[in-house]
Amino acid sequence: MNTLLKHTLATAVAVATFITAAPALAQRMPDIGFESVGRGRPLAADVRQAQLVGPNWLRGFVPGQPLPTEAPQPGAAQPQQQINGFRPSQLPPNTKALPVDIFTTKDFYADRALWSDPRYFRCSSGYSTEEQWGALVGNPLILSQNAADGVWGNCDRDLPREAIVSPYGFKTAQAHYEALKKETTARGGPNKYTFKDFPAAQWNGVFERPLFSVDHQNWYWMRHTQIPTVLSVLTPEYQARTVQEYYHQVNTNAALWPSTFCWPEGFMRRWHMASVWEHYIIATPDVVQISAGVARNFVTNVYLDRDFTLEDEASGGVPRLGDAVPRWYGETIGFWDGDVLITWTSNIQGWKAHSAFEFSSKMQSIEIYTPNRDASGNFTGLNHETVLYDPEALVEPIRIVRNLNKINDYQDADATPYTFIECVQSIYPIDGRGVPMSPGTTFEFTPPDIYGRPWAEIWDKSFEQDMKKDEGEKKDIFTFE
Repeated sequence: MNTLLKHTLATAVAVATFITAAPALAQRMPDIGFESVGRGRPLAADVRQAQLVGPNWLRGFVPGQPLPTEAPQPGAAQPQQQINGFRPSQLPPNTKALPVDIFTTKDFYADRALWSDPRYFRCSSGYSTEEQWGALVGNPLILSQNAADGVWGNCDRDLPREAIVSPYGFKTAQAHYEALKKETTARGGPNKYTFKDFPAAQWNGVFERPLFSVDHQNWYWMRHTQIPTVLSVLTPEYQARTVQEYYHQVNTNAALWPSTFCWPEGFMRRWHMASVWEHYIIATPDVVQISAGVARNFVTNVYLDRDFTLEDEASGGVPRLGDAVPRWYGETIGFWDGDVLITWTSNIQGWKAHSAFEFSSKMQSIEIYTPNRDASGNFTGLNHETVLYDPEALVEPIRIVRNLNKINDYQDADATPYTFIECVQSIYPIDGRGVPMSPGTTFEFTPPDIYGRPWAEIWDKSFEQDMKKDEGEKKDIFTFE
């Protein structure tokens, strides 16, 4: 494959775009045959049938469709011909710009009262803040050196908040897990299997990568939701942390992503569209392992019929299996309800996933893996429903739903082995921005505190000296009756 084609395909993968609304698709949640206390509820809105908020270049690649097999000829028209958005000289219909917004402000902290107005972010999605300066593929929306020329998204598009928050009403992951286990017990479970009668052996294999699958899409890709809608599920402190990242992505052009510097990626990056490719699942009656990689190696080990240590939770700890040390991807226990896997993850190291939001070390998840089947009853993949609890970062629990379509058994000739990721650092944060350094270069560098908020420390030192952070009690600007 020639270099130009490699670049073209890599670009297409990195910036996969739903150009228009997806056609009507089958129900996203499987029919589990009964009304559960904590799983299987229908979605308030299906992201696959939503349009991108934008702004973004219309690149012509649609999830679920094959990539081009040939590179464009030199001099031929490139796919970036049309913009899904509006330049400042031509605002979205029926929209009046604010006197100041995140592109023009000198102190975004002082603008907290404006964060609930989509116009403060020029009606952008979280993901599109990465596209303003072309941070992903070097093809910026802003065509000058002035952040004030930032492009607007579509103010009339948004995924409703009801499609983000949990529909189940539980306050904690523990209460959710125990309710599901009680429900399963009433139905004759939890099930314990041997290899002779194990119903999930068909799970073993390779599952489709996100960018090649319409079904894999979810709101956490941050492409179909206005920024204030996402902020509305966050506590005031985590609202500020999220706006801080968006400010430095669109205003100072100083994006700081963990993968850039070979930092850890963290628990929530598992749901990001560009950080994981194929999922490799190994299912046994006692342990289920789910591996995926690209930005990092994302490994989930589910220990069946185990119990967390809970006695130190009252003193500030969280449920855990091992030592009282947070794990980047947490620790996970679970049980079988027939051929459905129900899991609880805790002891997670707080971190962030870029263009989404930070999460704390209090985060816990309830995840349900339900087999999807075709009309003939054949196994086609897994519905993955996740409810996330984080009393420090979230004002209420949130839910993410996606579908993992199986593409190969491990015995198939075209089932490629899992590629283990090793990250060799070549870019370093210098004066607030990532700078490539060639081997043999000598330069001054201050190692960051990885267990703190290294990105925030760098931004604060490099760009926020004159900003007035509110160190007192922060008032939530979002209220919902």
